[in-house]
Amino acid sequence: MPNKLHPLITATAVAQRLASGLPTVVLDCSFDLMDAHLGERAFETAHVPGAQYAHLERDLSGPKSAQGSVHGGRHPLPDRGQLAARMGAWGIAPETLVVAYDAQGAAYAARAWWLLRWMGHIQAAVLDGGLAAWQQAGGAMASGPSPTAPPQPAYPATGPAMPTVNASDLLTPQGRQIVIDARAPERYRGEVEPLDAQAGHIPGARNRFFKDNLAPDGRFLSADTLRAVFAAYGVAPNEIVHQCGSGVTACQNLLAMAVAGMHGAKLYPGSWSEWSADSTRPVARG
Repeated sequence: MPNKLHPLITATAVAQRLASGLPTVVLDCSFDLMDAHLGERAFETAHVPGAQYAHLERDLSGPKSAQGSVHGGRHPLPDRGQLAARMGAWGIAPETLVVAYDAQGAAYAARAWWLLRWMGHIQAAVLDGGLAAWQQAGGAMASGPSPTAPPQPAYPATGPAMPTVNASDLLTPQGRQIVIDARAPERYRGEVEPLDAQAGHIPGARNRFFKDNLAPDGRFLSADTLRAVFAAYGVAPNEIVHQCGSGVTACQNLLAMAVAGMHGAKLYPGSWSEWSADSTRPVARG
């Protein structure tokens, strides 16, 4: 079902909600893949007042399998029961608006948004332009560790509300399925690979670098522009599979499609980190 709430929210609208006391939880999802502590340090230096910190690896991912990246990749989806408990600890109830932001072009905020939607939480949005937009709008800043929210019961999650696929689904594609890779072009082409077992991409995948969904000011391109981008692949939204290095920045492409009013695209959570960890799977370069 399409989400009736717009997936983006402006800094002004967030400030108005916080000032009015409407039920709102703000999650700072800033992160750095090369330094897993950098985002949290940055949060403690400056964040939106009242925001709580959501760590990519502790909160927005599950633990790696015993086989490492071979099953699930570098950032597996979290256990749904544990995520429901975490949502409750953040103070999220079904009527709560959750606003996610980061300082990395919505790469990690989109992961939080997608996970919330996956859990069936409709009231989820990403701060358009991230922390920079908040500051540019004159928003106050706070410092210090993540505050403790009034806890709620574990979130009453529904069944998975956002579709996913696995590696087997991609090895035996159905219909007109298109795979879109959100990584930087040089990683997609296999010229560099700083994180995963092999360089390259899933054969047949197309490249849509997630940062290309943003205008120079860090806000998302217009809905019409994004709709034209994803319509140009020539298939229905539900025939598109998004992937990246580990199922994180692919969520930003999914968010961009939602901004465009295009719903039903799927996520391959294991992404390239899982695919490339199995030497029997085919690899393309160039």
